[in-house]
Amino acid sequence: MNSLDNRDIVSRLDASDMLKLISGLPGQCQEASGIGKKAILSKPDRKIDNIVFAGLGGSAIGADVVRVYLQDELKVPIIVSRNYALPDFAGKNTLLFCASYSGNTEETLSSFKDGLKRDAFIITIGSGGKLKELALENNFNHIDIPKGFPPRTALGFMSITVLVILARLGFIRSKDKEIKDTCSCLAELRDKEIGMDVPFEKNISKKLASALFGKYTVIYGTGDSTEAASIRWRGQIAENAKALASSHVLPEMNHNEIVGWQNPKKLFKNFIVLMLRDKDMHRRVTTRMDITRDILKDEDISVLEIWSRGQNLLSRIFSLIYIGDFISFYLAILYGIDPTPVDRVTY
Repeated sequence: MNSLDNRDIVSRLDASDMLKLISGLPGQCQEASGIGKKAILSKPDRKIDNIVFAGLGGSAIGADVVRVYLQDELKVPIIVSRNYALPDFAGKNTLLFCASYSGNTEETLSSFKDGLKRDAFIITIGSGGKLKELALENNFNHIDIPKGFPPRTALGFMSITVLVILARLGFIRSKDKEIKDTCSCLAELRDKEIGMDVPFEKNISKKLASALFGKYTVIYGTGDSTEAASIRWRGQIAENAKALASSHVLPEMNHNEIVGWQNPKKLFKNFIVLMLRDKDMHRRVTTRMDITRDILKDEDISVLEIWSRGQNLLSRIFSLIYIGDFISFYLAILYGIDPTPVDRVTY
């Protein structure tokens, strides 16, 4: 029996039951939709010219999903701010989402106070903490999400809830069907391709984790569809597997990083490149990814391609994320470590 199929080994290492949290993402996305629909919400009393998401780490990746998913639909620009201060353009006509799962992330609290000074229209999202206190003290809406999750496992709450809120505020059309289809897609993916009960021989995430074991992982996504997934994979491999990985996007990397894949050649055997692909990538990006793959293979670098699943863009983004979440978990098991603790984050 492969060690990744052995529940005794997995349970012994997974002391905090990260597997349960990862496996629960389809249900979490469904729950998040309900939270967004029931949340008390005031509509902006002014014209909104831009949307800014302030957050860090696991509380910011949901914003990346929203940004990539809506980039061809939103009529106002949307950015993710991972800093203490907001970008200079943020002001009275900014819709500012401040996201902190704990409610105590210092950079997000600083961004909230910055937004307050600039008279931005603020919505906070998290499980409580100082952020909720500040929101209520200043008469802003706070979206409460359930407690008890490591921030990186609250992705559904931090993304699906925001999509529902944006629809309620009139920035986008309702995503109810897309969310429902995404929940079904993820559940099927878990049960048939990547979940713990799927044996190694049929499990894409277990096989990929084995390929990544002992390697430095480089993840390439695309700016038009798989960028958020590439960021998520990098973060999950770091936090769950306690292993280094890097990510970049095409076509940008074709104008710089691709040249760097020439030296130091003696290290290339220690690298593995993952390309995250989607059926609706821009045709020129598809061509560039093919060329990039061939260049890397000519350098004897291991390259693996992972395709998204699902019928709509939201489900395809989440499907890649979900494959990566399970990979990071299985990789932690292969390294013989508990995937949950992230002591260096709270150092």
